[in-house]
Amino acid sequence: MSAVRSLLFWFAGALALSSNLPAASVRIGVIGDYGSGTTNEEAVANLVKSWQPDFIMTVGDNNYPYGEATTIDQNVGKFFHDYIYPYTGAYGAGAISNRFFPTVGNHDCCFPSPTPTGYDAYLAYFTLPGKERYYNYRYGPVEIFCLNSNPNDPDGWTFDSVQGEWLRTSLANSTATWRLVYFHHSPWSSGSLHGTSTGQGYYMRWPFKDWGATAVLTGHDHIYERMLRDGMTYLVIGIGGDRIDPFGTTDPYSQLRYNATYGALRIDATETNIMFRAINKTNAQIDTLTFEAMPPRLQLLSSGPPTQLRLLGSTGQNYVTDGSMDLNAWKPVSTNSPVAGSVIITDPGSVGFDSRFYRARLGH
Repeated sequence: MSAVRSLLFWFAGALALSSNLPAASVRIGVIGDYGSGTTNEEAVANLVKSWQPDFIMTVGDNNYPYGEATTIDQNVGKFFHDYIYPYTGAYGAGAISNRFFPTVGNHDCCFPSPTPTGYDAYLAYFTLPGKERYYNYRYGPVEIFCLNSNPNDPDGWTFDSVQGEWLRTSLANSTATWRLVYFHHSPWSSGSLHGTSTGQGYYMRWPFKDWGATAVLTGHDHIYERMLRDGMTYLVIGIGGDRIDPFGTTDPYSQLRYNATYGALRIDATETNIMFRAINKTNAQIDTLTFEAMPPRLQLLSSGPPTQLRLLGSTGQNYVTDGSMDLNAWKPVSTNSPVAGSVIITDPGSVGFDSRFYRARLGH
């Protein structure tokens, strides 16, 4: 028999289950190393906006070349003003609430070093949560955790810094199904300019998996790459519109590399699934990766009679829901494959009984 995946019961009308409905799905666009104001940036922006994302994340380098106030609106607002709140630039109306969540790249604050204005233009242009240089934001089943990986943050940039302790604590306190950490400098990559073999980004090799992250998203190298290292998925998304970089020495943990043209990452998530799809500016899929949340859950909709349940699970996965009167003898109630993450189950066998127990398990 497959392992039990979820268990609930009701007894004499007293229900031992939360009946909250599942959180809505979320769609996210992710761009990186994009802010050059070019036609390539425009093509990627149009691609991302065609997905109608709930919000957009960036992995840095929003404003080439020097992060100045005189260039930020033409590099960012021109293409994404309808996702930014408050927006006071020259390219149209802004959003009614902020749906644009960038991270600071070196070209936004720290290139060349020292920059004339540092973080001033970036912090003046965007209104972000927390300390703005690093922050978290929750939308449905996803919580995002933005870090500042530039090695001059006032709160530090190593895992044992004030910023590092903030991330460790914030991940530990998160109740989101999916927890995405993102910043600019890739700790690992096969890029020729900033890759693993160059030793750059080493200070961002934090214990993300131990702290509870689902995946780590970065830029800096102008490539797309997926790596699996020590059980953690790292995605480099640096093909948003500026130049494209060549590959150098291949990182030994690399699973897929791409630098043929520009593109972005699309993320679709529910309580039970999260899918990452790298897509280039011609709408061709580069890469896809899906995680499933375990275990699925049962929720009581009505004690009836008959009892109605909602099964939340992975779309397309086969599940068996069993019923019992005594937690010893179990009989199948229904076999289902959830559509869009959930399915409603009616148990005609519950009529006439004062107590009833249910469990969900993987089917075959």
